[in-house]
Amino acid sequence: MFGLICLRYNPGMDDISRSHYEELKSQINFHNYRYHVLDAPIVSDAEYDKLLNELKQIEAAHPDWVTPDSPTQRAGAKAADRFDKVRHPAPILSLANAFGAEDARAWFERVRKLDERVASAKFVVEPKIDGLSVVLHYRDGLFMQGATRGDGEVGEDITANLRTIKAIPLRIPLSQSANLSIPKYLVVRGEAFIPINEFDELNKRLEEAGEKTYLNPRNTAAGSLRQLDPALTASRPLTLLVYQIIYSDPEKTQGLGGKIPTSQWELLEYLKALGFPVTDVAKRFDNIESAIAYTETWNKRRDELPYEADGMVIKIDDLNLAAELGVAGKDPRGAIAFKFPAREVTTKLLDIRVSVGRTGVLIPNAVLEPVEINGVIVERATLHNFDYIAEKDIRVGDRVLVKRAGEVIPYAIGPVTDARTGKEKKYKPPSTCPVCEQPVEHFEGEVAWYCVNAACPAQLQRNIEHFVSRGSMDINGLGFKIVEKLIDTGAIKDVADIYTLTRESILEAVTKKDRKTEKEPPGKIADNLLSAIAASKNQSLPRLITALGMRGVGEVSAGDLARHFGNLDALSKASVDDLQQIEGVGPNIAEAIVDWFVRPANQKILKKLKAVGLWPSEVENGKKKEGALSGLTFVVTGTLPTLTRDGVKEFIELNGGKVTDSVSKKTSYLVLGEEPGSKFEKAKSLGVKIIGEEELRKLVLETK
Repeated sequence: MFGLICLRYNPGMDDISRSHYEELKSQINFHNYRYHVLDAPIVSDAEYDKLLNELKQIEAAHPDWVTPDSPTQRAGAKAADRFDKVRHPAPILSLANAFGAEDARAWFERVRKLDERVASAKFVVEPKIDGLSVVLHYRDGLFMQGATRGDGEVGEDITANLRTIKAIPLRIPLSQSANLSIPKYLVVRGEAFIPINEFDELNKRLEEAGEKTYLNPRNTAAGSLRQLDPALTASRPLTLLVYQIIYSDPEKTQGLGGKIPTSQWELLEYLKALGFPVTDVAKRFDNIESAIAYTETWNKRRDELPYEADGMVIKIDDLNLAAELGVAGKDPRGAIAFKFPAREVTTKLLDIRVSVGRTGVLIPNAVLEPVEINGVIVERATLHNFDYIAEKDIRVGDRVLVKRAGEVIPYAIGPVTDARTGKEKKYKPPSTCPVCEQPVEHFEGEVAWYCVNAACPAQLQRNIEHFVSRGSMDINGLGFKIVEKLIDTGAIKDVADIYTLTRESILEAVTKKDRKTEKEPPGKIADNLLSAIAASKNQSLPRLITALGMRGVGEVSAGDLARHFGNLDALSKASVDDLQQIEGVGPNIAEAIVDWFVRPANQKILKKLKAVGLWPSEVENGKKKEGALSGLTFVVTGTLPTLTRDGVKEFIELNGGKVTDSVSKKTSYLVLGEEPGSKFEKAKSLGVKIIGEEELRKLVLETK
């Protein structure tokens, strides 16, 4: 523990020893921790400034001594042109929601049925901070990289910006005298945010300076961390709390008490001992009812928290038990987010306007008299569907109650009927598409109404985005801006026109889009795009069926349709009865598929695709393709040398194999890449065969 430091003299910079420099860095990092994490400084601001100034002088005289954990490196590096992508060592999962005590009890019963140990489990309750989830990487105790959550698999590298947050230790453990050893490679997760009082002060300063103020702390924090210039991030009052270890090097896991804690409560203590800021609101309980009761107290006390929180998180304390419960979708079963009631307001419904989604569904939206809900100005809200409008008797001109579901998506709950004046107008759904004016369709038993014209201008941009996406035809380089310009110039009128694009038409679109941040010359962009389009002609039939965007047909059902019918000719002639022979295809989806194929605009698209040679088949010589990997189950972890995660999945499935997310005794092979996650250890413990990308390719070649 460092005491009060007073510098009695300032020796010449050339006489300073390296050990004195390292000691000075440690002292300043310690004082940063006392001030920004514990909120209990032991030196005055003036004394702290003296130490920091001396450090700056030493580094000016010895620039080769400067290391990433120096307090001077928090100020930020040169502004980046863009953010690099970072693949997380393990999935950064979201949480399922509970909107009350009964929902939380229902979650408890679900997981108890999966494992009776849950009945006697302890629970930890922590705040669900409304900020930005960040992932911090430490190697040999040194902060090396930080990223956003992104899509849970890949995030954005914001290391330079995160260095500006003084609550983040640049080296762990913070105190070199602490009796702690740490994993060689440690990855933790936390929530970055701006405290409410700091946010209010920031807005006050901006207002006094005549500048634009911000609406809420969450968006301000997220925007601050995604600045291209770290100096701007450093000017914002950001901090964070850490609550999870995402990954630790299995070869060296000596920590507090001799190992990484296996309970969430002890894990929070361990993180705190390393020097990370952790919540002081968390509590551990012996049963679920006590955890729920504590959570409910914060419904009324949420304004006592120093940060915005949209709920509390109830976690099973036993981390091994929580991990064994697995995940449902992208939500871990071992925790639930107990959401606070959303803020509700009333405002006037000015109009109901209909938009058209990618699949052709007509979506009614409320046009509202602008109103603020929990710091956000809301002018639009969803009305869900036309049945909802009728059931609630929502009329144009009504005063309506508006809510932000989960503090994010605003929707109209219903009318305040007592406020009616008699001038309100009942709403009648449109019989034609508001964009292409083609008749809309409604399938029995469904609430949605559809425009099934694939050439509908309102759907074209979104249809193309879906068609070229990674899970469909995977045409890299055909981004939103280029597609927008290609549509504007008339080069693309439907998805099939992608295959008739010329170098000249692409060049015209590229030169029309904003190219301020574009590094490559237009000619190279055009050539790369043409190559990607040509390569996409080799995509499989399931991918093409997925890309066509028929209502209700996703990747799984597209594969089933491809295997059953073998080609688009047979599929296009299938009847509703034929289609319902396939497991998972009900009458409504069958009707939608048949209806898609009989539309003249869609038939035109198919003819054009066939004319350019894009007509894959799942049969060879009248027989289904045999897979070299048939009967084998694979799990993939880490980053492979050449194949992306989607690429290796497709490679395995095209050769008859099956890819799953979890390692079990039934797993045939674990495909291992660089920086693998916990699946690697589990595979070793179960005796699962472990191979790399090269051995995977050999399996296919040897079997053929």
